[in-house]
Amino acid sequence: MNEPAIKAPARVIATTAALALIKVLQHKYGALMFHQSGGCCDGSAPMCYPNGEFLLGDNDQLLGFIGDVPFYMNKDQFDYWKHTQLIIDVVPGRGGMFSLEGSEGKRFLTRSRLFTDEEEESLIS
Repeated sequence: MNEPAIKAPARVIATTAALALIKVLQHKYGALMFHQSGGCCDGSAPMCYPNGEFLLGDNDQLLGFIGDVPFYMNKDQFDYWKHTQLIIDVVPGRGGMFSLEGSEGKRFLTRSRLFTDEEEESLIS
């Protein structure tokens, strides 16, 4: 008897707190987008922008959606993170200076967990 196929997990998900903050930001700014920064000024952090305000390049790829908000990451950075599920959370404090949540006294934070062997296989097939 064949075992049921494991459904491929989402590459990026968000906590209830992150989804609540996204709703607040959508109310204030309208449609949003995320890009996982790769360092530089704000370190490596999920950055929230009004949709279309961050110019995506050929090396940026869509990882998925948190709520109804697209989440992008540079392909080179993705090579390091491809074995993990990104979990977007919220903590108190100031975020990146270009990310919208800073005015709320909170910042988005990326946590992660390794995919199981079965989950990783489902992402490949």
